[in-house]
Amino acid sequence: MSSGRSRRRWLIGSGIVLAGVGLAVGGALATVVVVFARKVVTPPRRRKDEVRILDVDQAGATVVLAADPDTVVDGHYGLWFSAERGHARVGEILGRTETTVTRRLLRTDFGDLPDASTGRWSGWFYLGPWEFDLPFENVIVSTPVGPAPAWWVPASEPSSRWVIQVHGRAVRRQECLRAIPVFHEAGMHSLLVSYRNDGEAPESRDGRYGLGDTEWQDVAAAIRFAREHGATDVVLMGWSMGGAIAMQTALRAEERELLRGIVLESPAVDWYDILRFQGAGYGLPQAINSAAIQTIASPWGRAVTGLDEAIDFERLDITGRADDVTLPILLMHSVDDGYVPITGSRQLAAARPDIVTFEEFRRARHTKLWNYDPDRWNGAIRDWLATL
Repeated sequence: MSSGRSRRRWLIGSGIVLAGVGLAVGGALATVVVVFARKVVTPPRRRKDEVRILDVDQAGATVVLAADPDTVVDGHYGLWFSAERGHARVGEILGRTETTVTRRLLRTDFGDLPDASTGRWSGWFYLGPWEFDLPFENVIVSTPVGPAPAWWVPASEPSSRWVIQVHGRAVRRQECLRAIPVFHEAGMHSLLVSYRNDGEAPESRDGRYGLGDTEWQDVAAAIRFAREHGATDVVLMGWSMGGAIAMQTALRAEERELLRGIVLESPAVDWYDILRFQGAGYGLPQAINSAAIQTIASPWGRAVTGLDEAIDFERLDITGRADDVTLPILLMHSVDDGYVPITGSRQLAAARPDIVTFEEFRRARHTKLWNYDPDRWNGAIRDWLATL
C-alpha cells in the first residue's frame, strides 16, 4: 500500500512532467493531457452504441452479436439500441464462432431490434422497481443542489433497517435495481438515489463529477431522508464510482452514526490506479496519465477541467486510508472487470481483513457480477447481512 507521502511525491513529479511536456513538445501532448483530464470529470451527454448487432431472429428468439469481452460472458444482460430508444434483454449463449456469439433473446421491451445495427451492452437487466411486484414510491430527496428523485421500496413489515443504493458513473439508479430482491428478503427498505450531475438530479454549479469528493453530500441527504422516515440502521451500497461516494459518505457525513455497514460492487477505491489503467487503455503513456491526474488535483487545473474545486485524490484513496475505515464492508469485485482494476479492492481487503469480507469473482465484467452469477451474488449479500 502506497503511503500518503509517496502519493504526494508522485503528484509533484506529475506536475513537473506536465510542465516538461509543454516546454519540450509544445501544445500537442499538453492538449492530450487536457482532453483526458476533462473526460474524467465531464458527464457524457450520450453513451456510444459499440456492440454490433449482426442478426435478429424474433421467431426463434435469438440474436447474433459481434464477439467482444462482454458479449461472450455467460449470464443475463440488457441491450440498449438505437441510441437508447430501444431496449432488449438477452440470456444464455447458444453458439459461438471466432467473431460472433449467438444468445437467447428473452424479450424486447421497446424499439425495433431487427432494424438496429449497433447497441450497448448493459448490466441493467431491469428498467424500474415496478418489475418486482412490490409496492414502491417515487420520492424526492432534498440535497444541497436541489430536489433529487429516488425510488423507495418499503420493507414488507415495519422495519427501521434501510439500504441506500448509489449508482456509478455515467449511469442512473436503474443500475441498482438488481439488489432490490435480496434486501427486501432481508426485511429492509431500499432507497435508490440520484445525485448531482447524473442526468436526473440537479446539476452542480460546475456540472462536473467530483469522483466522490462532492457527491457524498447528496447521499448524506438520503440518509437524512431515511432517518426522517424511521431509519435507525442504514447500509450503503455503492456500485463503481458509487463505491467511492459511499466511502466518502461513511467517512465525512454527520449522519454516519446511523451507518451499520457498506456493500461495494466493482468499486472505485483507488482512483490513481483506475485512471492509470484507463489511460493505458487509450494508449496514453504513463507521463500523460500522471499529468492528467495532477491537472484534476491542482487548483490551477480548474481552468481546463471546469471544476469549481480541485479533486483531493488522497482523500478519495481508500486503500491509503484503510485505517480510517471502521464499518463492516462486503467487497465484491471481478478479476476480469475490464474497467476498474481489482488491485485496489485486493489491497483494501488485505489491509483490513478484520472488517472486509472479500468476494473475488472471475469472468464477470464491471458491475455485472449479479448478471453472471446471481446465486453467488445474492448469497454473499444475504450471508453478510446476517452478520450485522
